Amino acid sequence: MAEAEIGIFGGSGFYELLSDAEEVRVETPYGPPSDVVTVGELAGRRVAFLPRHGRRHQYPPHMINYRANIAAMAQLGVQRILGPCAAGSLTPAVRPGDFVICDQFVDRTHGRRDTFYDGPVTTHVSFAEPYCPTLRRVVIEQARALELPLHERGTVVVIQGPRFSSAAESRWYRAQGWEVINMTQYPELALARERELCYVNISLITDYDVGVEGDPTAQPVTAEEVVRIFRANLDRLRELLLRVIPAIPRERDCPCATALRAARV
Repeated sequence: MAEAEIGIFGGSGFYELLSDAEEVRVETPYGPPSDVVTVGELAGRRVAFLPRHGRRHQYPPHMINYRANIAAMAQLGVQRILGPCAAGSLTPAVRPGDFVICDQFVDRTHGRRDTFYDGPVTTHVSFAEPYCPTLRRVVIEQARALELPLHERGTVVVIQGPRFSSAAESRWYRAQGWEVINMTQYPELALARERELCYVNISLITDYDVGVEGDPTAQPVTAEEVVRIFRANLDRLRELLLRVIPAIPRERDCPCATALRAARV
Protein backbone atom coordinates (compact mmCIF):
# COMPACT_ATOMS: atom_id res chain seq x y z
CA MET A 1 0.00 0.00 0.00
CA ALA A 2 1.15 3.54 -0.75
CA GLU A 3 2.42 5.51 2.23
CA ALA A 4 2.16 9.16 3.27
CA GLU A 5 3.31 11.28 6.20
CA ILE A 6 0.87 14.19 5.96
CA GLY A 7 -2.89 13.89 5.52
CA ILE A 8 -5.40 16.49 4.34
CA PHE A 9 -9.15 16.23 4.64
CA GLY A 10 -10.13 18.16 1.55
CA GLY A 11 -12.38 17.97 -1.46
CA SER A 12 -12.31 18.80 -5.13
CA GLY A 13 -9.68 21.30 -6.14
CA PHE A 14 -6.90 19.71 -4.06
CA TYR A 15 -6.00 16.60 -6.05
CA GLU A 16 -4.20 18.46 -8.82
CA LEU A 17 -1.67 19.72 -6.28
CA LEU A 18 -0.08 16.26 -6.12
CA SER A 19 2.50 14.79 -8.48
CA ASP A 20 2.77 11.05 -9.18
CA ALA A 21 -0.63 10.62 -7.56
CA GLU A 22 -2.39 7.30 -7.17
CA GLU A 23 -5.75 6.36 -5.75
CA VAL A 24 -5.71 3.95 -2.83
CA ARG A 25 -8.71 2.04 -1.52
CA VAL A 26 -8.28 1.50 2.22
CA GLU A 27 -10.25 -0.95 4.34
CA THR A 28 -10.41 -0.31 8.07
CA PRO A 29 -11.83 -2.20 11.08
CA TYR A 30 -14.47 0.57 11.26
CA GLY A 31 -15.73 0.22 7.70
CA PRO A 32 -14.79 2.14 4.56
CA PRO A 33 -13.67 5.79 4.71
CA SER A 34 -15.61 8.49 2.88
CA ASP A 35 -13.84 7.76 -0.43
CA VAL A 36 -10.64 6.47 -1.97
CA VAL A 37 -7.51 8.23 -0.74
CA THR A 38 -5.32 10.05 -3.26
CA VAL A 39 -1.63 9.71 -2.36
CA GLY A 40 1.21 11.57 -4.04
CA GLU A 41 4.07 14.00 -3.57
CA LEU A 42 3.88 17.69 -2.78
CA ALA A 43 6.93 19.86 -2.07
CA GLY A 44 9.04 16.79 -1.40
CA ARG A 45 6.59 15.30 1.13
CA ARG A 46 4.29 12.33 0.77
CA VAL A 47 0.71 13.56 1.17
CA ALA A 48 -2.68 11.82 1.33
CA PHE A 49 -5.94 13.58 0.41
CA LEU A 50 -9.33 12.28 1.56
CA PRO A 51 -12.60 14.16 0.96
CA ARG A 52 -14.38 13.94 4.31
CA HIS A 53 -17.82 14.24 2.67
CA GLY A 54 -16.96 12.00 -0.30
CA ARG A 55 -16.16 13.27 -3.79
CA ARG A 56 -19.84 13.80 -4.59
CA HIS A 57 -20.46 15.33 -1.15
CA GLN A 58 -22.73 12.38 -0.49
CA TYR A 59 -22.13 12.17 3.27
CA PRO A 60 -23.71 14.92 5.40
CA PRO A 61 -21.77 15.83 8.56
CA HIS A 62 -23.67 13.52 10.91
CA MET A 63 -23.23 10.51 8.60
CA ILE A 64 -19.47 10.74 8.00
CA ASN A 65 -17.54 7.68 9.20
CA TYR A 66 -14.98 9.72 11.11
CA ARG A 67 -13.38 6.67 12.72
CA ALA A 68 -12.77 5.06 9.33
CA ASN A 69 -11.37 8.30 7.91
CA ILE A 70 -8.83 8.71 10.72
CA ALA A 71 -8.00 5.00 10.73
CA ALA A 72 -7.37 5.08 6.97
CA MET A 73 -4.92 7.95 7.37
CA ALA A 74 -3.11 6.13 10.19
CA GLN A 75 -2.91 2.92 8.14
CA LEU A 76 -1.18 4.88 5.37
CA GLY A 77 1.46 6.07 7.84
CA VAL A 78 0.14 9.61 8.24
CA GLN A 79 1.32 11.41 11.38
CA ARG A 80 0.11 14.97 10.72
CA ILE A 81 -3.37 15.96 9.56
CA LEU A 82 -4.45 19.31 8.15
CA GLY A 83 -8.19 19.86 8.51
CA PRO A 84 -9.36 22.77 6.35
CA CYS A 85 -13.11 23.35 6.44
CA ALA A 86 -15.85 25.84 5.68
CA ALA A 87 -17.17 27.50 8.83
CA GLY A 88 -19.50 30.25 9.96
CA SER A 89 -18.75 33.32 12.04
CA LEU A 90 -20.51 34.13 15.32
CA THR A 91 -19.02 37.62 15.66
CA PRO A 92 -18.83 40.67 13.36
CA ALA A 93 -15.04 40.80 13.88
CA VAL A 94 -14.62 37.50 12.00
CA ARG A 95 -15.71 38.17 8.43
CA PRO A 96 -16.50 35.94 5.44
CA GLY A 97 -13.22 35.29 3.65
CA ASP A 98 -11.21 35.35 6.90
CA PHE A 99 -9.12 32.41 8.12
CA VAL A 100 -9.35 31.23 11.74
CA ILE A 101 -6.76 28.84 13.17
CA CYS A 102 -8.84 27.45 16.01
CA ASP A 103 -7.27 26.63 19.36
CA GLN A 104 -10.37 25.34 21.21
CA PHE A 105 -13.66 23.61 20.45
CA VAL A 106 -17.04 22.92 22.06
CA ASP A 107 -18.92 19.76 21.13
CA ARG A 108 -22.67 20.11 20.58
CA THR A 109 -23.09 16.95 18.48
CA HIS A 110 -24.84 13.76 19.54
CA GLY A 111 -24.85 10.11 18.52
CA ARG A 112 -21.55 10.16 16.65
CA ARG A 113 -19.04 7.34 17.17
CA ASP A 114 -16.36 9.48 18.77
CA THR A 115 -13.80 7.07 20.24
CA PHE A 116 -11.69 4.11 19.20
CA TYR A 117 -11.67 2.85 22.78
CA ASP A 118 -14.93 1.19 23.79
CA GLY A 119 -13.09 -1.26 26.07
CA PRO A 120 -11.87 -3.53 27.50
CA VAL A 121 -8.88 -1.20 27.99
CA THR A 122 -10.27 2.07 29.35
CA THR A 123 -8.54 5.05 27.75
CA HIS A 124 -8.85 8.71 28.80
CA VAL A 125 -6.90 10.98 26.45
CA SER A 126 -5.96 14.43 27.75
CA PHE A 127 -7.64 17.06 25.59
CA ALA A 128 -7.11 20.42 27.31
CA GLU A 129 -5.24 21.64 24.22
CA PRO A 130 -7.00 19.83 21.37
CA TYR A 131 -5.00 21.19 18.42
CA CYS A 132 -1.33 20.43 17.77
CA PRO A 133 0.77 23.40 18.93
CA THR A 134 3.48 22.71 16.35
CA LEU A 135 1.08 22.59 13.40
CA ARG A 136 -0.77 25.68 14.64
CA ARG A 137 2.51 27.62 14.76
CA VAL A 138 3.46 26.54 11.23
CA VAL A 139 0.06 27.42 9.76
CA ILE A 140 -0.03 30.81 11.50
CA GLU A 141 3.48 31.68 10.30
CA GLN A 142 2.69 30.78 6.69
CA ALA A 143 -0.68 32.56 6.75
CA ARG A 144 1.06 35.70 8.03
CA ALA A 145 3.64 35.43 5.24
CA LEU A 146 0.81 35.37 2.70
CA GLU A 147 -0.84 38.33 4.48
CA LEU A 148 -4.14 36.47 4.69
CA PRO A 149 -6.96 37.95 6.81
CA LEU A 150 -6.08 35.89 9.86
CA HIS A 151 -7.36 35.17 13.37
CA GLU A 152 -4.69 33.22 15.23
CA ARG A 153 -7.07 31.64 17.72
CA GLY A 154 -10.74 31.00 18.19
CA THR A 155 -13.22 28.56 19.68
CA VAL A 156 -15.31 26.54 17.25
CA VAL A 157 -18.66 25.18 18.41
CA VAL A 158 -19.46 21.99 16.52
CA ILE A 159 -23.17 21.42 15.87
CA GLN A 160 -24.86 18.25 14.75
CA GLY A 161 -26.26 19.38 11.41
CA PRO A 162 -27.25 18.96 8.73
CA ARG A 163 -29.55 21.90 9.48
CA PHE A 164 -28.14 25.32 10.30
CA SER A 165 -28.73 27.04 13.67
CA SER A 166 -31.86 28.80 14.82
CA ALA A 167 -31.47 32.47 15.73
CA ALA A 168 -31.84 31.61 19.42
CA GLU A 169 -29.14 28.94 19.24
CA SER A 170 -26.78 31.28 17.44
CA ARG A 171 -27.36 34.03 20.04
CA TRP A 172 -26.56 31.53 22.78
CA TYR A 173 -23.32 30.41 21.10
CA ARG A 174 -22.29 34.04 20.57
CA ALA A 175 -23.10 34.90 24.20
CA GLN A 176 -20.62 32.23 25.32
CA GLY A 177 -17.84 34.07 23.52
CA TRP A 178 -17.37 31.43 20.81
CA GLU A 179 -16.21 32.77 17.44
CA VAL A 180 -16.68 29.97 14.89
CA ILE A 181 -19.41 27.42 14.08
CA ASN A 182 -18.93 24.21 12.11
CA MET A 183 -20.41 20.70 11.70
CA THR A 184 -17.37 18.45 11.18
CA GLN A 185 -14.57 19.30 13.63
CA TYR A 186 -15.86 16.83 16.19
CA PRO A 187 -15.09 13.95 16.47
CA GLU A 188 -12.48 14.30 13.72
CA LEU A 189 -9.90 16.07 15.89
CA ALA A 190 -10.57 13.91 18.98
CA LEU A 191 -10.10 10.68 17.03
CA ALA A 192 -6.84 11.99 15.61
CA ARG A 193 -5.52 12.55 19.15
CA GLU A 194 -6.60 9.03 20.14
CA ARG A 195 -4.35 7.71 17.35
CA GLU A 196 -1.52 10.04 18.42
CA LEU A 197 -1.80 12.03 15.20
CA CYS A 198 -1.15 15.77 15.08
CA TYR A 199 -4.16 17.79 13.91
CA VAL A 200 -4.72 21.43 13.00
CA ASN A 201 -7.87 23.18 11.86
CA ILE A 202 -7.96 25.87 9.18
CA SER A 203 -11.42 27.43 9.22
CA LEU A 204 -12.31 29.40 6.10
CA ILE A 205 -15.20 31.67 7.10
CA THR A 206 -18.04 31.59 4.57
CA ASP A 207 -20.96 33.27 6.39
CA TYR A 208 -22.35 34.98 9.51
CA ASP A 209 -24.50 31.99 10.61
CA VAL A 210 -27.91 33.67 11.19
CA GLY A 211 -26.64 37.14 10.33
CA VAL A 212 -25.47 40.04 12.49
CA GLU A 213 -27.91 41.93 14.70
CA GLY A 214 -28.38 45.48 13.45
CA ASP A 215 -26.79 44.74 10.06
CA PRO A 216 -29.46 44.00 7.43
CA THR A 217 -26.79 43.21 4.82
CA ALA A 218 -25.56 40.17 6.80
CA GLN A 219 -28.14 37.58 5.82
CA PRO A 220 -28.69 34.12 7.39
CA VAL A 221 -26.50 31.40 5.95
CA THR A 222 -27.55 29.27 2.99
CA ALA A 223 -25.80 26.21 1.54
CA GLU A 224 -25.53 28.02 -1.79
CA GLU A 225 -23.70 30.96 -0.20
CA VAL A 226 -21.32 28.67 1.72
CA VAL A 227 -20.28 26.94 -1.51
CA ARG A 228 -19.90 30.26 -3.36
CA ILE A 229 -17.64 31.87 -0.75
CA PHE A 230 -15.60 28.72 -0.23
CA ARG A 231 -14.93 28.37 -3.98
CA ALA A 232 -14.06 32.05 -4.25
CA ASN A 233 -11.34 31.57 -1.64
CA LEU A 234 -10.15 28.12 -2.68
CA ASP A 235 -7.02 29.43 -4.42
CA ARG A 236 -5.90 31.21 -1.24
CA LEU A 237 -6.46 28.05 0.79
CA ARG A 238 -4.49 25.95 -1.67
CA GLU A 239 -1.66 28.49 -1.66
CA LEU A 240 -1.57 28.30 2.13
CA LEU A 241 -1.38 24.50 2.07
CA LEU A 242 1.43 24.65 -0.50
CA ARG A 243 3.46 26.75 1.93
CA VAL A 244 2.53 24.84 5.08
CA ILE A 245 3.42 21.33 3.93
CA PRO A 246 7.16 21.86 3.29
CA ALA A 247 7.44 23.93 6.49
CA ILE A 248 6.21 21.11 8.76
CA PRO A 249 9.12 19.72 10.83
CA ARG A 250 9.94 16.10 10.07
CA GLU A 251 10.47 15.23 13.73
CA ARG A 252 7.63 15.39 16.23
CA ASP A 253 8.20 16.73 19.75
CA CYS A 254 4.61 17.76 20.53
CA PRO A 255 2.26 16.18 23.11
CA CYS A 256 0.16 14.60 20.33
CA ALA A 257 2.87 12.02 19.61
CA THR A 258 2.66 10.56 23.13
CA ALA A 259 -1.05 11.11 23.89
CA LEU A 260 -1.62 7.51 25.00
CA ARG A 261 1.36 7.29 27.32
CA ALA A 262 -0.60 8.22 30.47
CA ALA A 263 -4.12 7.62 29.16
CA ARG A 264 -4.66 3.95 29.95
CA VAL A 265 -6.31 2.66 33.13
